[in-house]
Amino acid sequence: MNQKELNELRRRLRPEKCAVKCVYGCYVNTKKEIISYLDEPLGRMNGQEEEKYLGLLKKTMSGALGRNLIDVVFSTEQVMDSDEYRLLSALRESELKSGEIREEFYRKVIDALDMGDSNYLILLAYDTYDVPKRGKDDLEQDSDSVYRYILCCVCPVKDGKMELGYFAGENEFHSCAPEQIVAAPELGFLFPAFDNRAANIYNVLFYTRSAGDLHQDFLDAVFHTEPPMSAAEQREAFASALTAALEDACHLEVAQALHERLREKIESHRESKDPEPLTVTVREVEDILMQQGVSQERTESFRRECADRFGENAALNPDNLIDSKRFEIKTGEVTLTVDPAASYLVETRVIDGVKYLLIPAGNDVEVNGLAVGIRGGEEE
Repeated sequence: MNQKELNELRRRLRPEKCAVKCVYGCYVNTKKEIISYLDEPLGRMNGQEEEKYLGLLKKTMSGALGRNLIDVVFSTEQVMDSDEYRLLSALRESELKSGEIREEFYRKVIDALDMGDSNYLILLAYDTYDVPKRGKDDLEQDSDSVYRYILCCVCPVKDGKMELGYFAGENEFHSCAPEQIVAAPELGFLFPAFDNRAANIYNVLFYTRSAGDLHQDFLDAVFHTEPPMSAAEQREAFASALTAALEDACHLEVAQALHERLREKIESHRESKDPEPLTVTVREVEDILMQQGVSQERTESFRRECADRFGENAALNPDNLIDSKRFEIKTGEVTLTVDPAASYLVETRVIDGVKYLLIPAGNDVEVNGLAVGIRGGEEE
């Protein structure tokens, strides 16, 4: 899915637009026991409750593609004959109306998922979307296809915070708190994916609130597929490939150039509003390395290291390889954080056999908010 398709579905999840008739779910405690079930028609809810439920489900389509939103791909064999695919298809085909099928799904999630010391709520919804055709001027025309899908999210349920509240009958303020509050989803999914504005039965769009935690237990139980690497794992693998291949040629200048070029790609993609996810090839990274004087032997070694870690001809998400909003340098005693746009100001020098990091100080120097001067840089 691309950003444009994602936004199209997100805009549907409003009371006046979606065709969700009922929200289903169950409330689970830390002992993996179901405390209660939810089977609530939206038509019986007040407007605020309806918006709250749809808002939670909508969260499963938020965040960045490739980081919080991950494509989970089923094999042809799974689609043809597998327990996990049969269960997801049965949920969709039954429009979630079968309590027996929902119960089977709940149990599979509950048995596998570890939410620590938090109770949680599993929510399910079924929707149908008459997908309008797009004319040459991108205006909507009559629909010629229907996209049927299910949304699922898992939300932690937390204790409410104690606050002051007004009690009208007593005309006074007292301490009060809701007993339990449903928090934003920790994970969820859309099945099937909405690719090329149609159902892709081979794909699921999986959501995780934390890009560093893909909830492997949930993925194994519900989808039984080889999981993609998390954003944190990709960044670590990329750094390992660089250090293993470049060895002593992995200089500060090389890291600066890589960070700057990838950051430029990220910013350019963001400004272009291109709906397709941004990717960078290993070959493009090799070109940056060679421009910094890295030998062909070492760039070829880097390519092999990436193939081992990411697979042959992998397309990588630059946002998962660097932190585009921060440039950090660490020594044994000092951590230095630099505005990424000014990372070029940091240089290395060896003076009398000692390695130094040099940064032009300029005129405005502060230490913990205190303006200070540079000794020797002005007349005393």
